[in-house]
Amino acid sequence: MTAAALLQSVLASLPEILVITGACILLILGEFVRKGQEHLLVWASIAVVLSAALATLLLAGEVRPAYTGMFVADRFAVFFKFVFYLATILTFLLSRKYADIEGIGSSEYYVLLLFTLSGMMIMASATDLLSIYVGLELMVLCTYVLTGFLRKERRSNEAALKYVILGAVSTGIFLYGVSLVYGLTGTTQLNAMAQAVTGDRLDPGLLLAVVFIVAGLVFKIGAVPFHMWVPDVYEGAPTTVTAFMSVGPKAAGFAVILRVFLNPLVAASDAWIVVAVIAVVTMALGSFVALVQDNFKRLLAYSSIAHAGFAILGVVAGGEDGIASVMFYLLIYAFMNLGIFGAVIMMRNGNSSGEVIDDYAGFAKPHPVLALLMLLYLFSLAGIPPTAGFFAKFYVLSALVERGFVALAVIAVLLSAVAAYFYIRVVMVIYMREPQRVFEPALTPSVRATLAFTAAGTIGIGLFPAWFLRLAQSSVFGG
Repeated sequence: MTAAALLQSVLASLPEILVITGACILLILGEFVRKGQEHLLVWASIAVVLSAALATLLLAGEVRPAYTGMFVADRFAVFFKFVFYLATILTFLLSRKYADIEGIGSSEYYVLLLFTLSGMMIMASATDLLSIYVGLELMVLCTYVLTGFLRKERRSNEAALKYVILGAVSTGIFLYGVSLVYGLTGTTQLNAMAQAVTGDRLDPGLLLAVVFIVAGLVFKIGAVPFHMWVPDVYEGAPTTVTAFMSVGPKAAGFAVILRVFLNPLVAASDAWIVVAVIAVVTMALGSFVALVQDNFKRLLAYSSIAHAGFAILGVVAGGEDGIASVMFYLLIYAFMNLGIFGAVIMMRNGNSSGEVIDDYAGFAKPHPVLALLMLLYLFSLAGIPPTAGFFAKFYVLSALVERGFVALAVIAVLLSAVAAYFYIRVVMVIYMREPQRVFEPALTPSVRATLAFTAAGTIGIGLFPAWFLRLAQSSVFGG
């Protein structure tokens, strides 16, 4: 690699370099932060993310390939990186008080979140199966540790153990698929793979490789049949980590799926029926199992599974509209899901955890404004107009209908109706039940800011969806 090419590569990956460097510096400086000054770690972490966001914005004007074709800074990557920045900054704000209550406010907590962010950023820009793997492992290794960060709680340790074991299996499956692809095509670069498979009938061995790679990736987004870790991990992990994992790593998994399966493996048309079945079964399982949940975090875990299935329908639709609908969906999902988890986190005060649905009985009477915000997030997750969640589902369904998948669109609508029930059930508890006890939510300025920002996003995108959809369309592979 020449000096000019190396400089170009460093420039293209400058946001990732800033995040990793900032995390390393924060790890050292964290040793000098005194007890009671942990808030400094929050603001330092946010400063690191904002510096990376600024660098990303400055590099957004053109496509910048790097590291001999293994990495690219394009509009597609920029879109996903800003979703990651949004999730990370809001998680830091939500952690301000929660980390002190749970006793996890050490520098390692914030450093691990930053390293997870860097892994997701690499995944969004990766254009080679090996660089995808590097970003994937950097992300999941940190989330394993974050899941078990409540070291004194048995369920947190159990969740981390399950996550590590199942995650290792999924990684092995993914790597086996990568090895098959390399053996059959002689390359791991996505563009070179596209040339190797275009125009000829897909080799059965390559189709098998596709199946293995799909299996490895759907684990990361919590789709059936690799969803079994989601409820336990969501329940056992610290709630701030759960909120982060429900948005950031899920979006990173979809970024990889879109790059891999809507670019080089278009010829693998026989695989789309498998993806469609995964989408429908994922929506069905998430929707129906959520109906019987009494733990709010587990309910949101199955909700996350159902939403993953709905987003996969955009992958099935394919084309520019299908890709843009998935990107638009994930952006909206970040606002409404971080908002509802913010509501759960604010309930963690004193002896209340906010994890049991009955904790919210009659919540509207003493706290009408907060109850209204929860109503907004839950209606948006259910896809009820005029919230942003309605338009997220609408554009996915539109992409399906335009591609002729009318039956899939009908099934998706029916399953969305089922899912709406368990969201409305929580609303009924909030508004129709009598309060069982009175306590004050942990409403710090940072939690207030997070709730206000996510509510504004949920309403704003619902009122002006066209602008955000055009943003997603213009970001399709640098479109």
